[in-house]
Amino acid sequence: MTAVPRLAFSHMGIFVTDPARMEDFYTRVLGFTVTDPGTLEKMRETAGGKVYLIFLSRNPTEHHQVVLASGRPTVGGFNPINQISFCEEGLAALREMHARVVKENVKELYAISHGNALSVYFHDPEGNRLEIFMDTPWYVRQPLRAPLDLSLGDAGLWAKVEAQASTMPGFKPVA
Repeated sequence: MTAVPRLAFSHMGIFVTDPARMEDFYTRVLGFTVTDPGTLEKMRETAGGKVYLIFLSRNPTEHHQVVLASGRPTVGGFNPINQISFCEEGLAALREMHARVVKENVKELYAISHGNALSVYFHDPEGNRLEIFMDTPWYVRQPLRAPLDLSLGDAGLWAKVEAQASTMPGFKPVA
């Protein structure tokens, strides 16, 4: 393993109480564009029901820079940070980071394919969800969340990810 991971800050997710109002603010005032809206099954942090996600970006080469996620309670004591995301340079670096966090015995470690990205999620010592990810060469409408088996060899992993992603709505090369 390298001494210092080569991470680049990428995007963050924020739990919100009023998704429509927040979408209006981020698009109208800050100039973001909605890249995908969608619904995801209940997340651990939310009280119940489905979570509505709004993916926003100001950069056409980045699918999203901010994610607004419904489910923030109006009472205090809730962490509004949905996730803090860092981009890795490739699959080898993603595997290396996964091995690094396994050694730390982090909470809720899981690997996910989003079709357009491969991600490793875990919590920091104070319970904030972190995501380390790498982009894939495909666009897939979001949200998409499928288990990712990092024990597979590179060829097998890529074949499985592409086969799964190619069945999803909107699948096409990013280019």
